[in-house]
Order: sequence, then C-alpha cells, then structure tokens
Amino acid sequence: MQEGATGPGPAGGKTGGARRDDASFLGFPRPKGRAGIRNALLVLGINGLVAPAARRIAQALPGSRLVATPYGRGQLGPDKEVHFAQLIGLGAHPNIGATLVVGADRPTAEMIAEAIVARSGKQVAIVTLDDVHEDALALTERGIRLGGTLARAISAERRQPVAVSDLFIGIECGHSDATSGLVSNPLAGAVADRLVDRGGTAVVGETLEWLGAEHVLAGRAAEASIGEAIVEAVARREKAVAALGVDLLYNNPGYENVRGGLSSIEEKSLGAIAKAGSRPIRSVLPFAAQPAGPGLHVMDGPGFSPESLTGFAAAGAQLMLFTTGPGNSFCSLVAPTIKISAHPDATRALAEQVDFDASAVLLARATVDDAADQLFDRLVDVASGTATWGEIFAEGEECLFRSGGSF
Repeated sequence: MQEGATGPGPAGGKTGGARRDDASFLGFPRPKGRAGIRNALLVLGINGLVAPAARRIAQALPGSRLVATPYGRGQLGPDKEVHFAQLIGLGAHPNIGATLVVGADRPTAEMIAEAIVARSGKQVAIVTLDDVHEDALALTERGIRLGGTLARAISAERRQPVAVSDLFIGIECGHSDATSGLVSNPLAGAVADRLVDRGGTAVVGETLEWLGAEHVLAGRAAEASIGEAIVEAVARREKAVAALGVDLLYNNPGYENVRGGLSSIEEKSLGAIAKAGSRPIRSVLPFAAQPAGPGLHVMDGPGFSPESLTGFAAAGAQLMLFTTGPGNSFCSLVAPTIKISAHPDATRALAEQVDFDASAVLLARATVDDAADQLFDRLVDVASGTATWGEIFAEGEECLFRSGGSF
C-alpha cells in the first residue's frame, strides 16, 4: 500500500477517516530504545574522502537515506566530540532500520559502528578505503552489495502497535513572524503538553532565542540547577556574540522576521519559547545528547534550523514539529517534519508544503485547544506512516554542526 498525505484543511483538518486511538501508533520496534516511525537504510559517510562514494552507493539503493559529512580529519577536542556524537546518533536513530558505515580508515569506522550497535542493537555493516586498497570504485561496488543485503533484511520488518509514550518529538521554528508567536508556537507547545502528559518526550532548542525570556524558562525548571543551567547557556552565547562586536538586529531576528513584525530578539524569544508548552523542564541537554527520561527538555544548541534539527535527530527524536510564518521548506532527513503555519497567505500559497494549516485559530474560527487535538491526531498519523509533504518532495537533509575549525 502506498503511503500518502493530505493537504491542510480548516485548522489543519484530519487525514481522513475516524479519529485514531491516540494511546498508540503503528511503529517498528527496535532491539534497543524507541520504536521507529520509518524503517530506512542509512548510508553514513563518516569522512569527506568517501562522501562521493557514499553518494553513489545511496543512489544505487532506492529508498535509502544518505548522510555524508565533508569533514572527518583534523578535528580535535569538543568539535571532534560533537561531530562523532552526531554521526553515531544519526546511525542509531530509531527511524533507521540498518546502517552502512562508509569510511576512509577501518579503525574509525569500527569505532563508530560499534557505538551505533551499542546504542541501538541494529544491523550495521562497514566498508572502508582500507579494505579496497584506496580504490573508490571498488568501495562503491562493495558498498552497494553490503547495503543491498541490509535493505533486503529490514524489508521483512512490519509495523506493530506501540504506546504513544514511546514518541520523542523535536520542536523547531523558522522564518518566524507575528503569527508564529500568536498561534503556531503556542499550538506546538500545546501538543508537547499532550504528549508529555501521555508519558512521551519533547525537546526545544535554539538557545539564543531564549534571550530575554530565559527567566521564564528557568522558572519552569524541575530543579533549581536546571534553571541555573538555562540562564548560564544563554549568557554564554550572548557573551560570545558580544565579543565579536555583532549587533543581533538583522542577524537574529533576521530580515524576514522583522518584515513579519518582530522588532527584537526579546520579542522573538517570547514567541519562540511558547513552543515549549507549560510542563516542567527536566534537563538542559548538550547538543545531540539523548534525554535521560521522558518529559520536556531543552537543548543548548545553535539557532540555525538545519543544525538544530540535526541535533534533535541525533538525540533520537523520531518526529519534528516545525512552525513557520511565511514558510520554510527545510526538513530533517531521518525524522518526518510536520510543517505548521497560521499565516493565511502562506497556507494558501504553500498548500503542498505546509502540513498543518492553523490559520483558523488566527482568524478566531477555532481555538488553540481544538487545533491542538487535531494536530496531535496528525502527529500520530504521521508516526504510523502517513507521509509529510517534505517526505513526498524529498526536502529532507541533515546539517552537521561544528564548534570549531580543523587543524
């Protein structure tokens, strides 16, 4: 059966048929950790030297996902640590049924593969330039054969009912405007509350977009030390920006934010933190780190959406809610990304890009609670296999974050 998607309807509408039981979704149980909501082969190129070969391998294996870093040598300290954390997290992601690690040297590839297996228990195969005497064409051929074997094995797996408490969502905003803070972000926050109340997990990031509202987030911390960590994370990034002599205006908020009615980072932040809903904050996660338990978490990370989403994915988020005002086409590659907008012009113009139309709330034709119930239904439908527009049009990508230069 081909999986499909419907366009947005009034206040987002439903995907058709009777409302699904929101206590469970249909997913792929894994040997360890959370169930997958997709079941793809990942071709993971872990070094820039093998990125072209990894690309050829993925192109020869329809339905596979490709993450190929252009880096991999000369990285030291925290930059190296966060780089490997992202590669391992993506390789172990619940939506990945099996991973083919494509590397330059065998020791590094084995280290990453072993870490993926330790976290996920899933099938991993390795192919490296070391194995084929630096022959990139032989590397491609061997990778296609190994990847094909993995793809065939995971094709035998079937969806099964899984408790909705197993879901972990990342919540992002991009190209925000006044409608984001008024409707879309509070709506995403209401869905986060619903998921957390059912035992699930949610994360928000973009640390610098807490600036001016960090005290509000800190006041919701489950423990005093968590609140202190929130304030410290914002202060550290604000200090780094100030040291560069940069004025945040037109950098953050950017030109598109200002055009949409946001005049300062503080105003943008007050709208942005609405994505976090109202439940207690359980931890401040380092970038790409897994949460230790369910509930709401915040991640200390960059404000650029592609990097932020990759941090959520590397942490294990199976699905993303991405709010926007006038539109933003970026999606995670490994985690289906539900695009949400309340801007009436945007939802009309981008009917095949916005997954959930919340403009009825802005126009006072629906309440946030009504729309949140409908969006939660949509989330469960997507978790069970309904495709997002981003998946249909292959908008997905991963953008690995770096904290320093190469040596």
